[in-house]
Amino acid sequence: MAPQPEPGVEMTVADLMKHLSAADPSARVRLAINPFFPMAHKMGAVIVGTDHDERPIVYLAEDVEAVQYGNLPRPVAETLTWMPPVEPPARGRRLRAVSDGDTSRDTP
Repeated sequence: MAPQPEPGVEMTVADLMKHLSAADPSARVRLAINPFFPMAHKMGAVIVGTDHDERPIVYLAEDVEAVQYGNLPRPVAETLTWMPPVEPPARGRRLRAVSDGDTSRDTP
């Protein structure tokens, strides 16, 4: 996955183009929303406008027919640092299979 911009630094169109140019052109686009409940949303319109100071700005809108597409895949949420990486369980004691006729179990 591509490196993420520094927190507090706004991404420019040039930055976005650089990231997108490294992606498969046939890949679908999703918006990652809400770090506390990571969800994926379908992209809708791309609007070029101006901000309150009349500086040019590009708005990426959610698809009006898709409120939530589904959970954000965990590896994506981990890359965004919205979730901590999951460590595999420690290898500990091994469990053995028990059948219905097994009489070696302790009985109360």
